[in-house]
Amino acid sequence: MSNVTNLPSTKQQFSLTPQSLEEAFRFADMLSKSNMVPKDYQGNPANCIIAMQWGMEIGLQPLQAMQNIAVINGRPAIWGDAMLAIVRGSGLLEYITETPTDAGCTCKLKRKGEPEVERTFTLEDAKRAGLAGKQGPWQQHPKRMMQMRARAFALRDVFPDVLRGVHVAEIAQDEPVEKDMGAAEEVPKAAAATAPKSRADKVKAALADKRGTEEKVPAVRLDDLLREIAAASTPEAMEVAKQKASQMPEGDDKNAAREAYANRLADLKAQATQSAAVDAETGEIIDDAQGDFLAGYEAEEGRQ
Repeated sequence: MSNVTNLPSTKQQFSLTPQSLEEAFRFADMLSKSNMVPKDYQGNPANCIIAMQWGMEIGLQPLQAMQNIAVINGRPAIWGDAMLAIVRGSGLLEYITETPTDAGCTCKLKRKGEPEVERTFTLEDAKRAGLAGKQGPWQQHPKRMMQMRARAFALRDVFPDVLRGVHVAEIAQDEPVEKDMGAAEEVPKAAAATAPKSRADKVKAALADKRGTEEKVPAVRLDDLLREIAAASTPEAMEVAKQKASQMPEGDDKNAAREAYANRLADLKAQATQSAAVDAETGEIIDDAQGDFLAGYEAEEGRQ
C-alpha cells in the first residue's frame, strides 16, 4: 500500500491584467514599445491605457482590446467580429443568423426573453449612402461590408447595455473625417459696430457708453473750478468752465459755481464794453475786434 497522497494538480494561470493604476501605466508603456500592437498604439502609451480601460468596460482583456479596438478619425471603435464575440460572451444571445448575398444582407437575432429582431442592409442602401464602389473594402468585399452593417445595426439595437454605445469600426471608417476648423476668428470691432441691433441692444449699448463716459470724467472740485472761473478772460475759457460746472451734482457746490460764473461773466462784459471804441454821435461800436469780443460775452450771457 502506498503512503503517497495524490494531490489535486492546479494549473497556474498567468495574466497581464493590471491590478493598479501604476501597473497599468507600466504595462501601457511596455505595449507602446512593441511591434505587435497596431500602429495607433505604438509609441503612444496614453492610447494604450485608454484602450485597456475601455476594453475592460465592455469585457475585453488588455491584449484583446489592443487588437480589436481601432482608432478611427481620432475615436475608438471596435471591429464587427469582436462585437459579436462580446455579445455571445454575455450569455444573453439565443441565436443569430446572417444571410449575405450580392444584393445585401439580413441579420436575424434573438435576445433571451425578447422577440426576434431583423435588420437588413442592401446594395441600394449602400448606393444611397455613397458607399457602393467606394475605393477600398467596398470594391474588394462589398458582400462582407453589407454583412457588417446589418450585424452592427441589429446588435447595437438589441444589446445596448452590453455594448455600452461602442461604435463599429467598419462603419466608422466610412464616415467623413472631422475637419479642423481652426481657432475662432475674432470679429473686428468696426465690423461688429455696423451689425444691425435690436432696440433692446441699442438701449443697453447707450447705457454702457454712458457709464463708461461717467467713469472716465474726473470729479470736478469746487475750489479748482472757482480758480478757473476767476482766471477766465475769453468766451472760450468761460465755456469750458460752464461745462465743468454742469458736471457737478446738484447742491451747494454747484450753486456756488453758478454764482461765481455769473459774476465773472458780468465783469468781463463790463470790461469789454469799457474798452470798445464807440461812435460819439451814434453810440455804435466802431472797433471790430472789440465788438466781436463783446458780442461773444453777450451771447454767452444769453445762454445762462
